[in-house]
Amino acid sequence: MNLFTPLLRFRGRTRAAIILGFDGLIAAAGLWLALLLRFEGQVPPEATASYPYYALALMASRVVVNLFFRLHRWSFRFSGLTDGARVAAAGLFGTGLFTLAIFLIHPELPPLELDRLPRSVLVLELLLTTAVMAVVRFSPRLALMHYTESRRARRPGAVRTVILGAGAAGELLLRDLQRSAEHDYHILGFVDDDIGKHRHIVGGKPILGAVSDLPQLPGKYGVSKVLIASPGLSASRLREILDLCSQLKLQFKVLPLTYSYLHDQPASSMLQDLGPEHLLDREEVELADDCVTQGVRERCLLVSGAAGSIGSEVCAQLLAAGGRSLVMVDIDENGLYMLSRRFEREFPDARVCVEVGDIRDAGRMEAIFSHHRPRDIFHAAARKHVPLMEIAPAEAVKTNVGGTLYLADIAERHEVERFVFMSTDKAVRPTNVMGATKRLAELLLQQIGGAAKTRFCVVRFGNVLGSAGSVVPLFRTQIDAGGPVTVTHQDVRRYFMTISEAVGLVLRAAYGDYGRLCVLEMGEPIRILDLARLMITMSGQIPEVDIPIQITGLRPGEKLDEELLDDGETVVQRIDRKIRVVAGPVGEEDLRRAVEELMVLAATEDDTAIRAELERLVPGYRPLRAGAVPLVAVSSAG
Repeated sequence: MNLFTPLLRFRGRTRAAIILGFDGLIAAAGLWLALLLRFEGQVPPEATASYPYYALALMASRVVVNLFFRLHRWSFRFSGLTDGARVAAAGLFGTGLFTLAIFLIHPELPPLELDRLPRSVLVLELLLTTAVMAVVRFSPRLALMHYTESRRARRPGAVRTVILGAGAAGELLLRDLQRSAEHDYHILGFVDDDIGKHRHIVGGKPILGAVSDLPQLPGKYGVSKVLIASPGLSASRLREILDLCSQLKLQFKVLPLTYSYLHDQPASSMLQDLGPEHLLDREEVELADDCVTQGVRERCLLVSGAAGSIGSEVCAQLLAAGGRSLVMVDIDENGLYMLSRRFEREFPDARVCVEVGDIRDAGRMEAIFSHHRPRDIFHAAARKHVPLMEIAPAEAVKTNVGGTLYLADIAERHEVERFVFMSTDKAVRPTNVMGATKRLAELLLQQIGGAAKTRFCVVRFGNVLGSAGSVVPLFRTQIDAGGPVTVTHQDVRRYFMTISEAVGLVLRAAYGDYGRLCVLEMGEPIRILDLARLMITMSGQIPEVDIPIQITGLRPGEKLDEELLDDGETVVQRIDRKIRVVAGPVGEEDLRRAVEELMVLAATEDDTAIRAELERLVPGYRPLRAGAVPLVAVSSAG
């Protein structure tokens, strides 16, 4: 590929000897060339006679100094600015040592008088030798980068790309992409809002303009992809950029913030598709805490609904925090099997038990508890699909209320220490059966917890990005199919959180023992229609042109805005500005008896009577009397 590429194949002492040998020859040649330049091609005879002695002394000086600066341990592919500084420093110190040697060994090497070797020769030799040593070391990398880029640009699948952000992360990304041949990005340059960087060259690539100039780049340069390498970019600014490019077929990828600091993987493999989580109006909340790690050690932990999106992530984080005994319960045997195989690979030292069972089967749950004796329960099993539960309210009651009551009773009998129930913001002033049953379960657990030794805690979620049945995977499926993307109403808004945030809240609430109801600080809600448009833009297509958006009408039980706190609930404590601890009503005194009667009613499958009883039991529940909408034609608003 170039003259020095064979050096890349040598290892150990052989490689070091070859590099130092080159350095010695370069020094000797540099001294002779310096003499020729100084004396304009006519080197005096006395200087010619003394040259071998000078050359040997110079070669020895350079080799010793280069060994000291470890220039023989050189990476021809990953050398950078600090390595260039090492070469320059070694050149200066080598000349200094050579000058010192002339005086020290003067008696043995006549006629070694300094005036026979003019000072200008020392300066010329320093410049020539240092320059050539630098060329020898840096040319393989530069030649490889040029060859790789030229070859990539000529490839049929080359993607003409710009990097958004010309700072440290952008420069680091460019450098790694230039070195790697494992991608198809043909980098044309940068865009950056810092006017001071405009007309500059970064890593050999020009700044093509500001971010506002992005719409002109596809027509001017044929750009089809944007790599975002700006760690400080806010969600609101990101949405502005996507809106700016909404009429262009640009694709976007984003570089994780951690990549700028944890440089342990190729850039091309670290780049991620831009996702809805990048559009949150707040930084992702980190909820990891030492109390979680301390709490899960040497304890038997049980997760219901373990095969679901939230349940499986709870299991994973419990094991990652040091849990050594985990019982996974779910009615989905295939999901449990696949999850257990995954955990066998990832956590070989943990004891993971799989139990297939329905939480509505009190006898089966009793047998599981008797066998494993769990200390902490994470209850994620639920019926959660709003339109389906409007059709089958008895199912929602049997699982969300009855199943929760059975587990709570069994937990008390077996002296479980903690019971964490995962609820939803749809339980606040609910307008659908799913939300009403979740609210009823909240009230029931808070009432049971008032007189129990078991610590009962309710964790109230917003919408979880990417969870099964949520709006994000539905939109992705619809976009992949070419549309239409269906939205129930142009003004529907929802709170969103990531799966890691949801699970972090569960674990922090469980082992922080803050109170009976915890809610995450979630920022401002996002309009679902805006989310749909932004996801279409992120896929490299134009909303309403390539992918149509269809407004289908509110589903039965759906409301425009969700809330996080119910009537009568007050925030009594804030934890690190991340978690709100809430106090509120616990329901009527005979709530348990009323719930048991509701269970009997659910067995009759009398939908009208079930809804009427839910209205009586759940404060604020007012079912919306919307007309039926075909399920295949609607999207989930979360």
